[in-house]
Amino acid sequence: MKENELSMMRRALELGRLGDPSPNPHVGCVIAQGDKIVAEGHHAQAGGDHAEVAALRVAGDAAKGATLYVTLEPCNHEGRTGPCVDAILAAGIRAVVMGCRDPNPRVAGGGLERLETAGVEVRTGVLEPECAELVRPWAHFITTGTSYLALKLAVSLDGRIATRTGASKWITCSESRSRVQQLRAQHDAVLVGVATVLADNPRLTVRDVPGRSPIRVIVDSRLRIPATAQVVQTAQQTPTCVVTTPAAPRSAAEELEALGVRVIRVPATAEGRCEPSAILEELASREVVNVLCEGGAELAGSLLAAQLPKELHVFVAPVLLGPRGRPGAVDWAGPESPPDAPRIDPVHWELCGSDAYVWGPLVSPKKRT
Repeated sequence: MKENELSMMRRALELGRLGDPSPNPHVGCVIAQGDKIVAEGHHAQAGGDHAEVAALRVAGDAAKGATLYVTLEPCNHEGRTGPCVDAILAAGIRAVVMGCRDPNPRVAGGGLERLETAGVEVRTGVLEPECAELVRPWAHFITTGTSYLALKLAVSLDGRIATRTGASKWITCSESRSRVQQLRAQHDAVLVGVATVLADNPRLTVRDVPGRSPIRVIVDSRLRIPATAQVVQTAQQTPTCVVTTPAAPRSAAEELEALGVRVIRVPATAEGRCEPSAILEELASREVVNVLCEGGAELAGSLLAAQLPKELHVFVAPVLLGPRGRPGAVDWAGPESPPDAPRIDPVHWELCGSDAYVWGPLVSPKKRT
């Protein structure tokens, strides 16, 4: 693999991490004549130019005979915008170097095949793992029809999220809380259980860091959420959903809807709780690509028991809250033995102020090879 190709694709990856294109994927693009970059682009937002088209607009006539480096296979179908392949061919691009193929089962391979048929030199698989990582949540969303779920926990050294009196503000340091704000801004929705709303009355918005506030989703099987809750009172400003079961009172649902809250009913489990997988299916049907669950313990436990989280973020504070602290971080039966436990792999460890921050993809034993 040529060093020039690697450096161009690394730059395309940097560009691809920019923007807020959901429900479309993050994509970055570089156009070069030899070793000289003549244009760059990224997919900034849904409905706007795709990365290739954005770069081609900048390149103008300099695109003729150039090489286009792109992190994801150019699209060959009509969506919110026209096919990128059309623009590439019209610009006279000589060669296309792509990181990973499009995982969308409706269009996989179409862009590559059309470029090759038209006589464009195509090379694939340059920095493929990194390019696939860039679109991992979107790839899950587009291939499974469910939202990609990340789980966030903030715990003491002994795994508690509150003291024996129920106090939880603040276990972690300000740097960790700022990182959580950044995580929220990177997700389409933030998910909590009603117990978290009742205990903390959170706003669940993005503050003090750049980025939009995600859709707020509260799981509440019996519609216990009060109309006075901050998430309800501000539903007109920040989109808010409450997920409940068919058995929840209609009068409570109507009161919430009158205040601007969208009520979504999903099937109930045998215990009368909201079916976890159905929550992610309903959110995906509303073009929610990725979701950050911030608790509480019961919701986190039900999601883990169903092996739904694909990513885990844990902030560990250097404090001890005691064995009678309530509750534990996760309320679930758990594995029978350590080899059966879900684990982060590959794992990333960081210092976040005075806290330890561990994060990465969450792998369930049944899915290991």
